[in-house]
Amino acid sequence: MDAARMASVRIRTPLAACLLNISEGRKKDVVEEIAKAAVRENNGQEHPQATVLNIFSDHDYNRSVITIAAPVDRLGSSVVAACTEAFSLIDMASHVGIHPCLGAVDLVPIYPLSGVSVEQCGTVARGIAESLASRVPGCSLFLFGHADLPKKQSLVQRRRQLGWFSRGGFQAAAVIPDVGSTPTARYGLTGVGASPYVMNCNVTLDTQDLAKAKEIAGSIRGSRPGGLRGVQSMAFPHRGQIEIACNVESFDDLLPPGKESGYVSYSILGKTYYYISPQSIEASIQRLAGGCGIRTAGAALVGFTPEECARCAAHALKQGIRDFWKARGGLFM
Repeated sequence: MDAARMASVRIRTPLAACLLNISEGRKKDVVEEIAKAAVRENNGQEHPQATVLNIFSDHDYNRSVITIAAPVDRLGSSVVAACTEAFSLIDMASHVGIHPCLGAVDLVPIYPLSGVSVEQCGTVARGIAESLASRVPGCSLFLFGHADLPKKQSLVQRRRQLGWFSRGGFQAAAVIPDVGSTPTARYGLTGVGASPYVMNCNVTLDTQDLAKAKEIAGSIRGSRPGGLRGVQSMAFPHRGQIEIACNVESFDDLLPPGKESGYVSYSILGKTYYYISPQSIEASIQRLAGGCGIRTAGAALVGFTPEECARCAAHALKQGIRDFWKARGGLFM
């Protein structure tokens, strides 16, 4: 569907999305079975109110991101079905990959797309966690964002508490989960939460100098002075080069005067959100890399911007396209 026609799609139904992160990116058949589970009824028939918009899999990371969209009151059951299938097919004890992860189902973030608040998404996320604990005995879950009540701690804060960033590494035996049981070797630990939309944007550097790449990744983080607001970034060796992987958060507080350049705004239920554009991220990395004598070798948006996700979801659901990702072309790397 061309951009003009897609832009004309009216979004009426309250829609939400899950960018489901699973620790499998090498077995295409397994990833696709998990995606299919999101749009199937218990009898195996396709459900008319859910769609898989995108599948992005990376071999080196051994990780996939499956974008599932549905009306907000349907999304929870769709995500639970996909997660249940993932738990049955992925053994975290034998997982090997360069991307940090804690669980077979690693992250289950719920994002508002249209006509729904982030608080409602938090309710959906908590329901997902409780359903998974009931349906998959032995799974272990922690909550973040608007699912983590009353504190509403971010994913970064929760990971820090769990030792995800510590040099000693994550210690499963020491974890007291929010929902479910103590983490097992097979399932690991799953994060379930809700927040304004978070994009994933990766920029490749034509170098094998990981130390310099980490310096560049650190410089653009929103937590650093002069960094890019809402950006979290890490550098990984990837296919003979270095990839800077960025999480790009949407936020709802106003930008300081004169700092609006490069940021994009969108609205849900009359509330305005902002995010730094992928083009601005790439340009910042190019500038920093150039100062180190390093060239960039391409950039990729994993999935969609918030506006694109909402439009594609509305179109796919209106047309009854359950496997929108096939028309778009799922990306396995």
